[in-house]
Amino acid sequence: MKRKSILLVDDQKLIVSSLSRDLASEDFSVTVATDGAKAIATLNTYYFDLVITDLLMPETDGFQVLKATKQKDAQTMVIILTGGAELESAIDALRLGADDFLQKPCSTGELLYRMSNCFAKQDLQRNAALYEKILPVCSYCKKIRVNRPGEPGNGPWYSVEEYFNKAKGMQVFHGCCPDCFTAQIREVHLEKSKQLKSPHQEGTPPSGDDQY
Repeated sequence: MKRKSILLVDDQKLIVSSLSRDLASEDFSVTVATDGAKAIATLNTYYFDLVITDLLMPETDGFQVLKATKQKDAQTMVIILTGGAELESAIDALRLGADDFLQKPCSTGELLYRMSNCFAKQDLQRNAALYEKILPVCSYCKKIRVNRPGEPGNGPWYSVEEYFNKAKGMQVFHGCCPDCFTAQIREVHLEKSKQLKSPHQEGTPPSGDDQY
């Protein structure tokens, strides 16, 4: 299983140094950025499973880092670090898509707990997204299941014609592809050949062995 990659963003170098060391000791791959602009530039270059960002930073703040993260990949988790007086701003960040927040200073144990919750949520999202890319088709009757929104694995089954009509808004025209046409012609000729070889065709007198 690959190591989770983390982008740690804070303009306080002491916090960045301490947290990055603690997270690296837990076998995470940690990249640091000491301001929002560097964080966004790094996001545009590399992929991360989680971004941990300070909220209030000069020029490019945590809101902008959050927005850039979610625009690139909505499944990348974001944890906001805030000061004690920034609680209302942290709540605003949650409304904008942040996955959790912590007040500084925070213990490494608490941060790891919040991170584990984020990664569990991320795994569920990724599994659901993967499931949505699979088209369930019955091996026997060839009906297609249309998943209900937010409920992968559940939904009504439709015939191929119904699926294209209901799910895609398309009308189905029945025809015959060249391969099937050739196969059908072959079947017709084969059936005719069997009939010609049959000794009991209508109007054909029975052989001596067939007489009583």
